[in-house]
Amino acid sequence: MNLGAIGKYLFMVPMLVFGLFHFMGANDMKGMVPSWLPGGIFWVYLTGLALVLSFMAFVMNKKAKLAMTLLGLMLLVFVFFIHLPGLMGGNEMSMPMILKDTALAGAAFMLSGMMKE
Repeated sequence: MNLGAIGKYLFMVPMLVFGLFHFMGANDMKGMVPSWLPGGIFWVYLTGLALVLSFMAFVMNKKAKLAMTLLGLMLLVFVFFIHLPGLMGGNEMSMPMILKDTALAGAAFMLSGMMKE
């Protein structure tokens, strides 16, 4: 049994699901877009698309290294521009989100480092 292969899919399948959730619940998520960023719901759809495309790149093994690097960067953007300001504003649920997205970014970077160009 190849636990590494299983682990890759255990990491990537939730990215697909998260991406689909962005499309199914965009109106509920648009409040998470920072108020200083114009476009509102556009960013919810864009991040949903990025999550779905990262899954597709991984599964098809096309530009997967780049996709994992960009996924990791996007997750860190969430940490610094959504969750950290939420924590500083008193939102207690922001700390688990910071830890989750930081860990997921680390996993994406590890996958990127393991993949061939």
